Amino acid sequence: MKQNRIAILGAVGVPGSYGGFETLANNLVDYHGASALGTDLAVYCSSKAFPAKPQTYGSARLRYVNLDANGPQSIPYDVLSLFDAVRRGDTHLLLLGVSGALALPIVRLVSRARIVTNIDGIEWKREKWNGLAKAFLRASEWAAVRFSHAVIADNQAIADHVNRTYRRSCEVISYGGDHALVAQPDPSAVADLPSSYALALCRIEPENNVAMILEAFSALNTPLVFVGNWGKSDYSRDLKWRYKDHPTITIHDPVYEPRSLRAIRDRASIYVHGHSAGGTNPSLVEMMQFGIPVLAHGCAFNRYTTEDRALYFETPQELAILVRGLSPDKSAEIGSDMQEIASRRYNWIEIGKCYFDIIDLKN
Repeated sequence: MKQNRIAILGAVGVPGSYGGFETLANNLVDYHGASALGTDLAVYCSSKAFPAKPQTYGSARLRYVNLDANGPQSIPYDVLSLFDAVRRGDTHLLLLGVSGALALPIVRLVSRARIVTNIDGIEWKREKWNGLAKAFLRASEWAAVRFSHAVIADNQAIADHVNRTYRRSCEVISYGGDHALVAQPDPSAVADLPSSYALALCRIEPENNVAMILEAFSALNTPLVFVGNWGKSDYSRDLKWRYKDHPTITIHDPVYEPRSLRAIRDRASIYVHGHSAGGTNPSLVEMMQFGIPVLAHGCAFNRYTTEDRALYFETPQELAILVRGLSPDKSAEIGSDMQEIASRRYNWIEIGKCYFDIIDLKN
């Protein structure tokens, strides 16, 4: 009997240093190795991100494509990865994201490989895309749903969208967050920060409601530490310039190193989550592990992730009211609820099992 050959495609690669798909791929490799599944596993990586090009990571063989995995090059990156996996005779393909999904009809014609696609968020609805990009991403989503043997959504709200739009069911498998607790904190990372603060951590993009959060905290006495890529765009640079000298707001550069990130998270007393697009956001399920109150944008994705047991806002005024009204008892109650949900739903052992179960189903 021919051995199953699994390929993971669409992420920057492993070991993962940043991003939801990279963290997912990394933890799937870890699960594969720890579980001794007896299947061959390969992960496609961007040689732009890994100039040393190691040949293996854990139980996985690494294959390199000389393109960026993000931005405009993500489309040919995914397409080349798909066709290379077909050429090599891989029997099971896990595609992370829909950038290369328009190639799936051809893949289905020339290969009998089982295709499982995690469609990520409803990418075409993000504010940053113009009309042509939105049309392309919407077509890619359609192709992913139509031509994959199985579709994974990381949030029930996305599964509802797929069912409503395409009359197709999805497997709902969330991201894990318990890896956030593994690293030992580095005290030097918080040496210049307040002793306690509200924490926000995200890519500095409009749909993450960064301006809304900063506006709310500019009128509060509660310190805010906001970690993000402040030099990425005109939008982020403008906000940094506007708030960099505010007495209670700390504009912090992005942090990827696990020990530093752990120290920053450990000192937070509130987590503020402004994401309003996508699905189950990794930074949210990671912070839920820390047992502190979550104040989240009131979109359906965040309500599903937190089981409607966090506090929710949709305007700067609502957020400011929530912060002012947060008592010690209420903080402890919400923090306990978040930790219980996280330990029950967002752990990588259960998620790894779910992924490999659906990947390995018979065609």
